[in-house]
Amino acid sequence: MSLAVALLAQADELLPYGIVGDGIPASLTGSPGDAARGRALVLARTTTCILCHSGPFPETRFQGDLAPDLTGAGNRWSASQLRLRLVDASRFNPETIMPSYYRTDGLVRVGRNFAGKPILSAAEIEDIVAFLATLRD
Repeated sequence: MSLAVALLAQADELLPYGIVGDGIPASLTGSPGDAARGRALVLARTTTCILCHSGPFPETRFQGDLAPDLTGAGNRWSASQLRLRLVDASRFNPETIMPSYYRTDGLVRVGRNFAGKPILSAAEIEDIVAFLATLRD
């Protein structure tokens, strides 16, 4: 099985995780993510952050302005807090427009391609957490 096929298979299945306070302290995959891959995911216009957020990405034109700037995200939130925000942002604000990237239950207006499966895999969540944690003022 190729790595791409393995990652797609993982994206369809939710791994168990535990919420403690306002975060998910343990990595979803059991290991830290890769910040370089996380940066690429943050800047991908197909599914993630740059559509709504702006940040310290001078090479990227047309950054979003619907959500908070990601500059200093690593100062504002711990890796645990970042992980929960990506997994299920509605835990912090039930009215948020931010997708729950690692949740499948109780969602409305889900795109056909994402029905019944998470938008991001556990590994992709960890990669994004690793990158966002590096964004310090």
